[in-house]
Amino acid sequence: MKITIDGLKINYIQYGEGKDIILLHGWGQNIEMMKPIGDNLCNDFKITILDFPGFGESEEPKEKWNIEKYSLLLEKFIKKLNIKKPIVMGHSFGGRVGIHYSSKNPIEKLVLFGSPCIRIKENLSLSVKILKFLKRLPGLNSFGEYMKKYIGSRDYKAASPIMRQTLVEVVNEDLSKYAREIEEPTLLIWGNNDTEAPLKDAQELEKIMIDAALIVLPGTHYAYLENLSQIIAILNSFLKEE
Repeated sequence: MKITIDGLKINYIQYGEGKDIILLHGWGQNIEMMKPIGDNLCNDFKITILDFPGFGESEEPKEKWNIEKYSLLLEKFIKKLNIKKPIVMGHSFGGRVGIHYSSKNPIEKLVLFGSPCIRIKENLSLSVKILKFLKRLPGLNSFGEYMKKYIGSRDYKAASPIMRQTLVEVVNEDLSKYAREIEEPTLLIWGNNDTEAPLKDAQELEKIMIDAALIVLPGTHYAYLENLSQIIAILNSFLKEE
């Protein structure tokens, strides 16, 4: 399905019945990477997954964006679909957007899969920072062809000038001040071998949030897919808690 927000056509899917869950994909990904979660929860929840602007089948922003602009787009998207107080789940970049959104809007609960939030400044040039970030993006060897199909098509070299500028903006943003403002129950799910968002980042994030719990599973930056059956059991327990 398509919906137009601020002149941009946004691609999304919606299915299931019950409380609303919004699923937010990571950088360079699309709806398909969050669908395994939605497919396993749609019997009890209404699932909405969108392609962020610049990814999948959604149109590209007309200028460079930062996390705040993606968050504002998400806010308008949710309002236009008449979704109220959703459960927000995001992986990596999608989780970062979810942090910003959840600090400004009513939500029921928040789930973050390997979503780096706190940025420690290093004395590195911007180009080196970007290269370090992008070098870690694939991380697919242990997970196989399924993920290769959906990741890596929009890396820095392949991206348009606008998305390259956007990447520069989002890579270095520190979202800790927004994370501190979130009062709703938050579940942090991390892989113990995540090199993109090291476990120490999750431990620091748990400390600064008001009501957060960290679950560590074996796996990489994509531990949420590598341990899918266990993840679904954890989510069902967390989401049904009053």
